[in-house]
Amino acid sequence: MKDFTVKFHLADSEYMTALRLVCGAVCSAHGMNLDELEDFKVCVTESAIILKSCGVEQVTATFAGGDGVVCTVYGEGGTPKEGENELSLALVSALVKECDIVRRGDIIERVTLKI
Repeated sequence: MKDFTVKFHLADSEYMTALRLVCGAVCSAHGMNLDELEDFKVCVTESAIILKSCGVEQVTATFAGGDGVVCTVYGEGGTPKEGENELSLALVSALVKECDIVRRGDIIERVTLKI
């Protein structure tokens, strides 16, 4: 599978649905079962919400195949701030094989998920 990237402004919440659809299509193309696919969709969209709560205006989600499906979600623009994300981070960490969170101080800048 080739890399696939989705980029949108977080103020346009209807694009969250598009992000979920892309995530589902990528997982399906990679042969993931329905439970894995649904868990991954939740984690990817939750990662975008985490970045939004950290003051990010625009999000980019890059999907890559290989040994499982990997999605890296990062933000651009806005006014970075510490967000209330502990519940979201616990959910994401529980549903994927690997979860890497990149922080600058207390501000989350990037989330990489692998299923």
